[in-house]
Amino acid sequence: MPIRLIAGLGNPGKQYETTRHNAGFWVLERFAVREHVGLRKDPKYEAYVGRHSSGAWLVLPQTFMNLSGKAVALLAGFFKIPAAEVLVIHDELDFEPGVAKLKQGGGIAGHNGLKDISARLGSHDYWRLRVGIGHPGASQDVADYVLGRPAPDDRQAIDDAIERALDVLPLCLGGDMQAAMLKLHSSEKPPEKAEREKREPEKGEKEKREPVKREKDKRETEKREAAAPRAKEKAAEAKAPAPQKKAEGGKSLLSSLLGGGAKRRK
Repeated sequence: MPIRLIAGLGNPGKQYETTRHNAGFWVLERFAVREHVGLRKDPKYEAYVGRHSSGAWLVLPQTFMNLSGKAVALLAGFFKIPAAEVLVIHDELDFEPGVAKLKQGGGIAGHNGLKDISARLGSHDYWRLRVGIGHPGASQDVADYVLGRPAPDDRQAIDDAIERALDVLPLCLGGDMQAAMLKLHSSEKPPEKAEREKREPEKGEKEKREPVKREKDKRETEKREAAAPRAKEKAAEAKAPAPQKKAEGGKSLLSSLLGGGAKRRK
């Protein structure tokens, strides 16, 4: 079934425009620009609403996040759109920046926007496009974290994920969700791998050089071991007393000299 309603989640107002919780807004706003869809504020729905050339509705709720379901449910109810034909785009704490995934149904994982949408639609069966923003690490820090701005590196990773998501939204509107998931998920580079590559750029080169280094060390060790006996011999020779030189007739030079002196004294 084609997607007939796409909702991007966020909080209205200038102060929230660049915060992590508005990742759903970022995706839908860019998609509207790319597809030349004008979004106008409709007081009846308390949302910015536009119509895609496919006939699908694009909606940015202008209530706060915990009341996101109001606009979604009103539009879906008026145009008789079942939950399975609704796609909700939202920020995802459980994914690192740079990750974007599609799925249908499932839990709400404490997301207030999803909680309200599920309650008002009476179903969890709508599709979700989840854009990773990372997690602060402690649950008590989540509220401040989602309302904070991502660091420049994280924002770049999120933007890259959004670009990949934009490429699959036309497939969603055409109803080919399997192709959309395959394209989106296969284009993703795991952020932990990217982080390892960034922190250890020479690791691969080190691994390549390691066998050569081991072989060189082995040759050096063998060379030292072969030279060791000869070195010991030289050391022993250096410590031994020097032999006395022999004079003519087999006498030592010292004896000869002493004997000569004795003769002279006589």
